[in-house]
Amino acid sequence: MPRPFPLYLYTTSPVFMPRPFPLAVVPVLKQHETALLLLLGFGAVSVCVAILYRLIRKYVFHDQQNVDTAFDAGGRVSTSLTAVTVASQLLWPGDLLQSATITVKSGISGPFWYTVGAALNIALFPIVSVHLKTRAPGAKTYLQIMQARFGKPAHVIFCILALLVNVVVVSVLLVAGITTIQSLTEGASNEFCVLIVAVLFGSYSFVGGLGTTFYVSYLNAVIIFSILVFLNVKILFMPDEGSSTGSFEKIYDRMVCILGPEGNQDRSLMSFRSENGIVWAFMGLCVTTSLTYCDQASWQSRIAAKPLQGVLGFIIASYIWFAVPTSIATSTGLAYLVLSSENATSALSVGDIDAGLVTPFMTQKILGDVGAYLILTLTAMTLMSTGSGEVMAVSAIIVYDIYQIYINPFRSNLSKFDCILCGRPKQRSLGGVPVANLDNDETVCCCPDVTSCTACKKDEANKLISKDAVSELYKCPYHSRYRVYQDKLYRYKSWCILWVTLAIVPLGLAIVASGIDLNWSMLFGFIITIPCFPAIVLAIFWSKTSGAGVITGVLFGLVCGVSATVGVASTYTGGLGNFMVNSVQNYSVLAGAGSSLAVSFLTTVLVSLGTHQILGADDVDRQWQTMREIDNPLQPWSEQYAEYFPEIKRGERPSSQQLERMFRVAKIVAFVGGLFTLIIYVGVIPGVMVSLNVLSLHEFRTWTNVLQFFCFSMTAVVVIVAPTEEFIQIYRQHRQNKTRKRQEHIGTYAYEMSVRSEN
Repeated sequence: MPRPFPLYLYTTSPVFMPRPFPLAVVPVLKQHETALLLLLGFGAVSVCVAILYRLIRKYVFHDQQNVDTAFDAGGRVSTSLTAVTVASQLLWPGDLLQSATITVKSGISGPFWYTVGAALNIALFPIVSVHLKTRAPGAKTYLQIMQARFGKPAHVIFCILALLVNVVVVSVLLVAGITTIQSLTEGASNEFCVLIVAVLFGSYSFVGGLGTTFYVSYLNAVIIFSILVFLNVKILFMPDEGSSTGSFEKIYDRMVCILGPEGNQDRSLMSFRSENGIVWAFMGLCVTTSLTYCDQASWQSRIAAKPLQGVLGFIIASYIWFAVPTSIATSTGLAYLVLSSENATSALSVGDIDAGLVTPFMTQKILGDVGAYLILTLTAMTLMSTGSGEVMAVSAIIVYDIYQIYINPFRSNLSKFDCILCGRPKQRSLGGVPVANLDNDETVCCCPDVTSCTACKKDEANKLISKDAVSELYKCPYHSRYRVYQDKLYRYKSWCILWVTLAIVPLGLAIVASGIDLNWSMLFGFIITIPCFPAIVLAIFWSKTSGAGVITGVLFGLVCGVSATVGVASTYTGGLGNFMVNSVQNYSVLAGAGSSLAVSFLTTVLVSLGTHQILGADDVDRQWQTMREIDNPLQPWSEQYAEYFPEIKRGERPSSQQLERMFRVAKIVAFVGGLFTLIIYVGVIPGVMVSLNVLSLHEFRTWTNVLQFFCFSMTAVVVIVAPTEEFIQIYRQHRQNKTRKRQEHIGTYAYEMSVRSEN
């Protein structure tokens, strides 16, 4: 076997420093070609798909146009569509770019260590979210829970941090999108790239709200997986006479000749015993915790589905998402290393590699101009899915948690158990015990439920057939003013989406001017947002969590996380004078994320133990009741679960015990699915692969084939299962509509006949 030689990437020897290389990423598109492809191509198609979704929801499911359905898609999204959407929205351009970077730096193990942390968080998220749906079934944002339980001070702090999470995510998307567009487009200016990205983010969100993101995310996922399969087959299974790619034997022979980093077993790139890879796995687990649990975009995808469908959707999404970075990073990352070994030098500079240009470079090298089009398409698809989700998430926070509470509340100075319509205490909430014979008590709410209000039914019918001003149509003495307020919120929602989309432009230009790269924006950004995670989880699970606990926990965690990052960064060469580089070194990020998470959790628990006011079971019930009171009186959450409780009268809420029984299967599936995924990702795969030391040719072929088979299987789930389930759901709803119309016609006919017989 030839003696292994080092690439300059793993050594400081001047012999292997980068030399001019003729195969750098070459722009192949003009600006107008990029604009036509991304805006008129993908943008226009996405808008058409969004219009299709809106027509289906209007004429088949008969959804009303209101602010709630705009942000929860009616709460009835199917399992597979939830899975595809979650996977698509969590698949960033950085995952396509950065995963290949980790492969180049760590070897064959890089893609797995890169993905395992995020995949675990996605799979474990249903355990938390199913409890949210049980205890706060009417919540549209997780911030509403913080406000209901802990009041406005905690709510304000978490609103700021939630928006900061969205800013970090959008920043990562902007940096990745600008990098890719500029690398493939001739003369693309920063302003041009930012405008393209902003239009992709907000283009179709105007048409149908959150629901359109599900359909468009499916379209994006189909395109992504189709391109992914093509690239993998081309690189791994189609031999090329002028290159060592296309053959496992050629790739393996080249890989074993490269001297890897010092942290790898025997300094081999064909070993899973990689210090850099394992550190990245722990670092990624901590960092992606912020993304998964503190980003409103994740919660709104869960809220849009029913309990069991949402749990299954997220678990399946973890496997769909896992398939993309592992397969594309393995193929493009290894192909890059093979190409570099053939030329005895790295084809790209360290800066280009850290910028994530390995994947664009290799697709263009292997496929020519077609590769440039494909990678630009992949980038556009990921930008559209994730970006639109972030636009809707920020808009939801502004509408529900800022505008409704602080800027223009319908009724101010309400307690947690007051009726928002009349301002008086709700009957069912007095001491947590139902109170009888209070219908004539003017100090207690007597507002009828909207489902049994005959005046509201007339108002809704008049709204459908009349072209007059809406405010003049509503005559219900109880609900009319709140209907007008909700209509204003619906119009404000559209403006809010526009403002958020436009705000991306100055944000993007500021990021470009600051010189922030993809690596720094992703890693350091989540260090400062991860302290939110313990408080959110404890607010949902632990009744003794207090407002003082979550406030001190998140602030102490933030200070300790940043301090730990700065402290470790100062120990690297250049110290804090090279802050942008040293603050995102592996151990800097690991120290910051780990200390931030631990300090936030411990502080929240300890302070809550000393400040809570829970003295008995009644106090516990009252804490959880505050979360059940999060509701829209015009769209009560009890209606979503009416089919599960036929014994309960319309307008009445199921008890917490009834909801617990209904969610029991979903909770079991969440725990079993999360545990199974944990065993696979943390136990089985690492245990087997680490035990192999340095992979042989047979072991390398087996591992790569398993990844590709898994990728092809997930492609089938995305392309076939999701539309099939959605079509079945639409067909069933259509049949139900026909049956309902037939019954109404029969009832009308019987009534007319009875009137005639009486006459």
